[in-house]
Amino acid sequence: MRRPLDLVVASAAAVVLAPVIAATAVFVRLALGSPVLFRQERAGRNGEPFTLVKFRSMREGPGSDAERLTPAGRFLRSSSLDELPALWNVLRGDMSLIGPRPLPLTYLDRYTDEQRRRHDVRPGITGLAQVRGRNSLSWDQKFAYDLEYVRGQSLGLDLRILAETIRTVLRRDGISAEGAATAHEFEGGRR
Repeated sequence: MRRPLDLVVASAAAVVLAPVIAATAVFVRLALGSPVLFRQERAGRNGEPFTLVKFRSMREGPGSDAERLTPAGRFLRSSSLDELPALWNVLRGDMSLIGPRPLPLTYLDRYTDEQRRRHDVRPGITGLAQVRGRNSLSWDQKFAYDLEYVRGQSLGLDLRILAETIRTVLRRDGISAEGAATAHEFEGGRR
């Protein structure tokens, strides 16, 4: 049931938001130059790699995320406009609208067996951890919410998360971890 819903909602969102996506692409091109899109290999369902697509929010080159994140990029992230190209990942089947956020492949060998269960479902553009605090949460809290979602996934939960996502985006809650431009790197949970 989830895949048809993802296709319908992502298709409708892509059509309705097409002017916003186009305007954001022009904004990124003018503010940051080329490339407009950021692509990175991420871990999908069962840990399988896929290429996540987002609007670029950092300048290229050396430096920390804080040094490379531009004012335009901060705006894109705080408004979640940088995530709009991920609708393509949903349409392709790499992602779902709702699920644990896809993380870099380098994190795969850092998970505990329990944390690895987050890959039992497709990753999502938004998820339970995103509406409960996003990057202001610790990694342990994020994984706890991811696993709560995996264990209790349902259409009702997905609809609640979608509604809460709108509120979270409008309020611009939890965009950055304390003391970081984005999120702290996950160092590992294996003991």
